Amino acid sequence: MTGRREPPARRGAAARKPAPRKSAPRQSAPRQPAARRPAATGPRRPLPPRRGTKLGNPGRRLQAALLCLSLVVALLIGRLLQVQGFEASSYAAVAQNERLRTVAVPATRGVIFDRDGDVLARSVEARTVTADPTLISDPRAYAHVLAPKLGVDEEWLAARLGDRPRRYVVLARNIDPDRWRDIAATLDPGTGKPVMGIFAEVTSKRVYPADTLAANILGFLNASGQAGGGIEREFDALLSGVDGEQTYERSSNGGKIATAGMRNREPVSGQDLQLTIDRDIQYAAQQAIAAKVRETRAQSGTVIVQDVKTGEILAMATAPTFNPNNPGKGSDDNRGNRALSQIYEPGSIMKALTMAALIEQGVVKPTDKFKVPGELRRAGHVLHDSDPHGTERWTLAGILAKSSNIGTVLAADKVSAQVLHDYFKAFGVAEPTGLQFPGESRGLLPSVEKWVGTTRYTIPFGQGYSMNTVQAASVYQAIGNGGVRIAPTLVRSWTDADGVTHTPQPPEVRPVVSAATAATVTKMLEQVTAPGGTAPHVKIDGYRIAGKTGTAQFADSECRCYRGYTASFAGFAPADDPRIVVSVTLQKPVRGHYGGMLGGPVFVDVMTFTLRTMGIRPTGAKPARLPLTW
Repeated sequence: MTGRREPPARRGAAARKPAPRKSAPRQSAPRQPAARRPAATGPRRPLPPRRGTKLGNPGRRLQAALLCLSLVVALLIGRLLQVQGFEASSYAAVAQNERLRTVAVPATRGVIFDRDGDVLARSVEARTVTADPTLISDPRAYAHVLAPKLGVDEEWLAARLGDRPRRYVVLARNIDPDRWRDIAATLDPGTGKPVMGIFAEVTSKRVYPADTLAANILGFLNASGQAGGGIEREFDALLSGVDGEQTYERSSNGGKIATAGMRNREPVSGQDLQLTIDRDIQYAAQQAIAAKVRETRAQSGTVIVQDVKTGEILAMATAPTFNPNNPGKGSDDNRGNRALSQIYEPGSIMKALTMAALIEQGVVKPTDKFKVPGELRRAGHVLHDSDPHGTERWTLAGILAKSSNIGTVLAADKVSAQVLHDYFKAFGVAEPTGLQFPGESRGLLPSVEKWVGTTRYTIPFGQGYSMNTVQAASVYQAIGNGGVRIAPTLVRSWTDADGVTHTPQPPEVRPVVSAATAATVTKMLEQVTAPGGTAPHVKIDGYRIAGKTGTAQFADSECRCYRGYTASFAGFAPADDPRIVVSVTLQKPVRGHYGGMLGGPVFVDVMTFTLRTMGIRPTGAKPARLPLTW
């Protein structure tokens, strides 16, 4: 066939006549006729997309989304494994620590006994009342009902209960268990149910069964349980033991969960302590000195009772005193131990020491004769005796029995100041007693270089130096013990938690003068309590008494002058077999001031009671008699 060839139809598609395109008529500018393109000679290709337009790939977008989701899930799973796997214990510990509470479990303090095993101080179960302020809705309402039961100020208590965000505050200490049960049963004013947020910790309270008995020896514990003086403080490390510890988990309302997280470290109880004190003798001494202080309106008074053969102190009484069960009501002065802390110029009771030194040196004998004038001029000053007199003819024994200052100076002129000084130190004057008691004052003895002016002459009769009452008693213990000084002791033993009993190091034993000298001075001291001496009223039926009166001017630190007197009496019995020393001191009495008249009666009462309590019988020997005049 000849003629014009038709273009081939599209593959796979039926040849059809294209439908006419419908379009709305519109006004437009006449189009210029375009140049006719040449007819295609091959297959038609699709036109490329317009520039600036990109077609998205749904598959790729889905893959990206899944990848991101997988990463997030992986991170969550990793964090979960970290928290619940690798770090689970640490996070659990943090959470638990927020609920755990650790409290100290106080050790039971050791018991203090007297020499016969009677209790002087012990600890009993008590409670420390605490609160969690975050659990208390109305602090003022709680304070109103709890303050009377706790014994505290209501306003103070309201402030403590409202002290948020704290979760632990102490409200009261040393509460008896019965009292705590009453507190725990208190009802909330708002709900009518038991109060919430109030707790108690088991602790202990120090109790002194005999109240003021031996209070100045024992000391006390303050409100915080800290030792405040005396034996309690000196032996605190031994008595207190080692505290334990308890850790427990708290419930949501602040209570204790007994089985969750409970950890305990048991406390170690303190050691028991036994003193040399005899509670009956201590009581008699306290009663006697307290009565005399009231009678004479003295500033204070002390009594020391000491065993001559052992140096053990059987009583150490002070008046006025205090109650260690309530130490806050006592003054600082009354809570201390004046027998060791208060120093004073001893006066004539130390003439016995001077006589012992002179006799030991061999420069005088009890029967040596002296002319003693009414006045004696030394170092530009005039010395007197306590009572005016003319020239007297006294023996050395008479000088001691009459307590003559002037006669003592005349006798002391026979030795050097250095000799006297050395004997004073050997007898323990201005030396530590060895008791190591808190607040002890050792006194003052001037060095020989300072024995100038009147000091050289006043020291022999007990003025110009100072000492405490225990030191004074120790001088008489040495004389009564044949010239051998045994350092005083207060502690006999202590028993540890295993029941093993320990004893302290033996006290220092030091010969001071010979037994012959001590016996001679003892006979001279017997003349003091005989007719013609300064204390003939100091007597105990059936017993020989050796002692010395003392009346010294009181050195007042406030005015730095002498104001008032120190009245004293010291001695031992039986004189022919010395067993017990008693030393009595009254400071600044108002009604009277002579040592024989004030201290003597106390000496008799305490010595009589002690001799009977210790079962010491009279020897039956007749008193020694020495000539007092010539």
